[in-house]
Amino acid sequence: MSRALRGKAAIVGVGTAGCGEAPGFSAMDIQAQAAMAALDEAGLALGDVDGLFCANLSHTFPVLSTLEYLGIRPRWFDGTNVGGSSFIGHAISATLALDAGLCDVALICYGATVRSDAGRMVPAPEQPPYEVPHGPRYPMIAYALAAARHMAEYGTTPEQLAEVAVAARAWARLNPEAFERDPLGVADVLASRMVMEPLRLRDCCLLTDGAGAVVMTRADRARDLPKPPAYFLGGGTASYNRQVSQMPDLTVTAATDSGARAFSAAGLDPADMDVLQLYDAFTINVILFLEDLGFCPKGEGGRFVENGRLAPGGSLPVNTNGGGLSCVHPGMYGVFTMIEAARQLRGEAGERQVPSASTVLCHGNGGTLSHQATAIFGTAETL
Repeated sequence: MSRALRGKAAIVGVGTAGCGEAPGFSAMDIQAQAAMAALDEAGLALGDVDGLFCANLSHTFPVLSTLEYLGIRPRWFDGTNVGGSSFIGHAISATLALDAGLCDVALICYGATVRSDAGRMVPAPEQPPYEVPHGPRYPMIAYALAAARHMAEYGTTPEQLAEVAVAARAWARLNPEAFERDPLGVADVLASRMVMEPLRLRDCCLLTDGAGAVVMTRADRARDLPKPPAYFLGGGTASYNRQVSQMPDLTVTAATDSGARAFSAAGLDPADMDVLQLYDAFTINVILFLEDLGFCPKGEGGRFVENGRLAPGGSLPVNTNGGGLSCVHPGMYGVFTMIEAARQLRGEAGERQVPSASTVLCHGNGGTLSHQATAIFGTAETL
């Protein structure tokens, strides 16, 4: 894959708002707060934004609603919605737009108040007629099927799934912004109630409010702004299906292709990654993505995560903010992977900082294992 976009754009500001609970605020309110926080960090003003990239669960036309709420008139916008992976896809699109001169300052943003609204704002996913008679419970059924199949085919155990949740919580305990920070061990995960076999409550992501925003500019401008840039090194997207019933293999996701494209575009390999930010809607996600992105062979993911490998002090830091399992998950999580990536690359992650982190892989999952997007960011030393 072409490396034409390598190092051409960078994240120069990130912001969050309303993470956990945001009573009294709408999704647009907290999205705007996150956007302003990201712009302030970048040393830019709202009037500088001429590229807008967003998706959400609450507006039919999220870009139009957002630009109206913010009072801006962007020259370029992208409202592609493929679920929680949308925002990593937006980072690729923003880099393309910036490099082509279609915009100079790109704002990627998301906000939702699913906890405060008790899930009422989240529409039920469309279901083809051949699934409706079976009464599927989405999104749970997709991930439960994938986990059950992985267990049957490769011997993955509930204890190994629990290791993913325990590692996420260990990182969250170092993050003041994380929603869940109480101690969590493997026994606690296994003792939590069964939600849909084989997935227990602690195998499932949080249901929170929250908003996140990322500001990107071209590399030449990024170098003159206040924060150390997190350079875009490469990215890729892929999709094989919409519904889980149409997956060619329940244990293989399109991350096999999105990851390969991202690594090729960046000129890097899995061994070159210092930190991973993986969309962990459920514990099985992390195991599937570790395999499909090339960090371990297919079927070895369960054994790979044992003994705290992903946790603080482990050999492969994963989801250093606590992820969707313990930090924040307002319906869509993808934008938060890039926010944490930027903080790690700047050395601003506090107690959870990974020493000398110079590369971070962000991976987003959209729909129910339907769409995958991968992006790699790095410090100036990686260019």
